[in-house]
Amino acid sequence: MSYHKFNESHREQLVLRRLKQGEIVALISDAGTPGISDPGMELAKLCVSENVPVVPIPGPCALVSALSASGLSTDEFTFVGFLPKHSGSRRKRLMASAEQTATQIFYVPPHKLSQFLEEGSSIFGDTRKCVIAREMTKFHEEFWRGSLGEANHVFSTRLPKGELTILIEGQANSKAEPPSDTELENELRELIENGESLSTAVKLVTGRTSASRKTIYSLALRKFGKQLEVEDDSS
Repeated sequence: MSYHKFNESHREQLVLRRLKQGEIVALISDAGTPGISDPGMELAKLCVSENVPVVPIPGPCALVSALSASGLSTDEFTFVGFLPKHSGSRRKRLMASAEQTATQIFYVPPHKLSQFLEEGSSIFGDTRKCVIAREMTKFHEEFWRGSLGEANHVFSTRLPKGELTILIEGQANSKAEPPSDTELENELRELIENGESLSTAVKLVTGRTSASRKTIYSLALRKFGKQLEVEDDSS
């Protein structure tokens, strides 16, 4: 019986009915682990809510396989999975990941690799270490290791096959020097040019830097005061 994102809401009720009739159902994926960025999560939730036993059978899992052999920190990690398709939402998610000290793990389709590396290099920085893993546990298994800047250059002309798991090292847990006004202004301008309102840009920059909200807001008033007036008038 096929079970995928386009029919799972219908099929899960059919599966539940058969389970309650005493049948045993196995959910099988042709790649990866069911329920991990793969159909199965909603069915598992439904079964648990109906007191139907859900039994895991361990097998290859891309994020764990990649992490264990990555050479990056495994003490703490964040599994992000697939990023949003909308550019604004995608950048917000990458910005949040860039501030974390834990290793960040992403699933990236091969045709989205160039976009991911360009945005990742811009937001995480060119020097942040990354690992690109593909075809794990298979004949053509490959691990590429280097910086995001190097990866952006290498894979600008190379399109690897197969689903990719990309790991990026966490931010160094050290107290950085407060950013300069020029750096703050550039961050504000970049966010605004990408469609964020000034008030949202101030909030996002405040969360990303060690500068106080008061400092950033004052700078925003000086540099982008006219836009703030327009926002206040419209609200």
